[in-house]
Amino acid sequence: MEKKEREEMVMVVPRDQVPDFQGFMAVGRDYVLALSSLGRYMKRSLAEEDPSFKQLIPYAIIMSGGQVFKYRRGVKGGESRLHGLISVGVGGHISAVDEDLFGEAYDKAFERELSEEVAMAPVLSNAVLGLINDDSNPVGRVHLGVVHLITLEIPEVKSREKALLDAGFVPLDELRSRYAELETWSQICLDNWNRIHD
Repeated sequence: MEKKEREEMVMVVPRDQVPDFQGFMAVGRDYVLALSSLGRYMKRSLAEEDPSFKQLIPYAIIMSGGQVFKYRRGVKGGESRLHGLISVGVGGHISAVDEDLFGEAYDKAFERELSEEVAMAPVLSNAVLGLINDDSNPVGRVHLGVVHLITLEIPEVKSREKALLDAGFVPLDELRSRYAELETWSQICLDNWNRIHD
């Protein structure tokens, strides 16, 4: 008899514990760790349909030499509602597997997700800059983004995921010219660029 694969358990935070805002809100790492301490784990299939909870999603913008890493979400990605859209954020769910790792579950989840998706040049800095909330669409209603800004020594990022297509570094102006092709969270990041990258 074939063994059934266990469903992923993802970290969620009660919606009533999330600040009431839309768009971008500047916060630091300590705030995010305090928020994640209010979290619990829920089956992903349930979390995707329950707007009374928000799934906490690290969302890393990677930069080098004044350019921004971007990719297009392929059909093999986990979130079908985002397929084909351009993203400037790399990251993913905080899974129950991260609870067993030493250190802060959030930090470990972020490191794991990033290493699963990309191989990068040496990191110069990694700063938590804020939260993204967008209740205007079904994806946004059940997710809360945590914006990181990662600066690399050189612009070298290689995708480890088939779901990350057309990946590479581009000038900010190119992203602005393709604004309509960006997923909502990436649009919010561009709209608040002066607060993300000073």
